Amino acid sequence: MAVSVFLNFAGFTLIIPVLPFSVARYVAAQDIALWVSLTLALYSLCSFVAAPVLGAMSDRFGRRPIMLFSLCGSALGFAVFGIGGSLWILLVGRVIEGVTAGSISALYAYVADTHSPAKRGQAFGMLGAAGGLGFMLGPVLGGTLGQVSLSAPLYGAAGLAMVNFILVWFYLPESHQRANRRAHLSWRQFNAISQLVRTLRDRRLRLLFAVVFCFTLGGAVLQANLTVLLMDLLAFQPTSIGLVLAGVGVMDIVSQGFAAPRLQSLFGERRVATAGLVINGLGLVLLALLPLHAAATLLVAGIAIFTFGDGLFQPSASALIANAAPAERQGEVQGANQAQQAIARTAGPLGAAWLYGVSPSAPYAAAAIVVLLAAALLTRK
Repeated sequence: MAVSVFLNFAGFTLIIPVLPFSVARYVAAQDIALWVSLTLALYSLCSFVAAPVLGAMSDRFGRRPIMLFSLCGSALGFAVFGIGGSLWILLVGRVIEGVTAGSISALYAYVADTHSPAKRGQAFGMLGAAGGLGFMLGPVLGGTLGQVSLSAPLYGAAGLAMVNFILVWFYLPESHQRANRRAHLSWRQFNAISQLVRTLRDRRLRLLFAVVFCFTLGGAVLQANLTVLLMDLLAFQPTSIGLVLAGVGVMDIVSQGFAAPRLQSLFGERRVATAGLVINGLGLVLLALLPLHAAATLLVAGIAIFTFGDGLFQPSASALIANAAPAERQGEVQGANQAQQAIARTAGPLGAAWLYGVSPSAPYAAAAIVVLLAAALLTRK
């Protein structure tokens, strides 16, 4: 399972260093930030529609089939994006990836199936560390391949998705036993909005979803805008961008793999998640200062603090949601969680593109306010 997460993140981050350069081939220079944000938002919009459906289907048919389907879709989407040739083909590739984006919610449901509530926080932390390792190596490899060809990282990501498919097919057994599966699926469960509304009727999940939404919105601003900022402000090339993102992966390994499990056992998931949000917000504040003082030390400090907070929050919040979800609806709740995160990842890049036109600092300042608001929400019982 950890290997699957590693390959998932490595493939996804492989393309990040070359994304603005790929888009730049088809649009005017002043429109690059907008179209990078639009490609990310399109993926998230498609994921919003698909993730709850795939989550509910994993409750009915099992986690494995959904993971296999999603990995095939990822491979095809990356390959289409790599072929390129025009802006609309890039967008088609992102649509294919988005409508098959169910592997993460299925993996999270898999963890909930196979671990007791007391152990889920540690399990999510270890998966986060595996993802951090993928996030560390993926951008470096993507930046290196980007020097050969802007399409090479995309084909590499497609190849990793197929390797992941083979490993899941042969080595990952089904976790959702037939006795615990849904007897049938209703049309309502194929409606993303209906599923999300149903989940939000649970007071505990409603608060946790609001917190995760704010956190994801802040993170989406950074993900959509950072590569453009580094290209514009510091004249970074794909290799340099890849090295910066590798630092994110290193900090993810430290925070999710080592710090979060130990702190959770001492203080509990809720307190660790709250602390993570505060630290994450402080990192965004430092990044908001970067356009005012373009120094590498400020960039490194902002990224390190942001990512450390991210690594404390994510496994803790995942454990809180998994423990609050009914066992027979675990896939549905995880799918709804991915759907509402997709809304945040749709709105975040679009807001970041507009705010970046106002001021390069504005996206990060706004994101910091939203994340610190999430910390305040989580202190409520």
